[in-house]
Amino acid sequence: MDVILLERIAKLGQMGETVKVRDGFARNFLLPQGKALRANAANKARFESERATLEARNLERKSEAQKVADVLNGKSFIVVRSAGETGQLYGSVAARDVVEILSAEGFNIGRNQVELNTPIKAIGLHQVVIHLHAEVEISVELNVARSAEEAERQLKGESLTSADAIYGIDEDALRPEDFFDPEADIDGDDDR
Repeated sequence: MDVILLERIAKLGQMGETVKVRDGFARNFLLPQGKALRANAANKARFESERATLEARNLERKSEAQKVADVLNGKSFIVVRSAGETGQLYGSVAARDVVEILSAEGFNIGRNQVELNTPIKAIGLHQVVIHLHAEVEISVELNVARSAEEAERQLKGESLTSADAIYGIDEDALRPEDFFDPEADIDGDDDR
């Protein structure tokens, strides 16, 4: 189906372009969301008459998104989750969690604006891309850790996936004598 785009859509085209898309994509997404019109003579004339209004509305949305981007871009947020010794999370951090974290800080972001293809399943510093507008995209850092203290240590560049980092034990310095007594009788009878 041929449609006329009413706004810029990533990987599809610019406002005013006539593009060919699959019927389901047009019927289920573009047309109901008001992002496109069917390409026919009446709709082309309608678009040309409303073009100035559409461009002004798009520019206004872009400037609002840019204001939010200036405040949010490059910020770091701490996410505290339970994790095992290897740094593997017992749950995960998904797009809805990112939205909740940002809304707690006062930012109104939709789940569809967060680009997180796979959930975060390990502690560490993770970059998450957020699409505020078709032409405005920013990146925020999520510091996923077991506690706020570990998050501070991660920011300094420390790795928290070893026993030394978690418990303060240097694994390389451990010797077999630290775990058992070499003088102990193995078979259980006293031969001394």
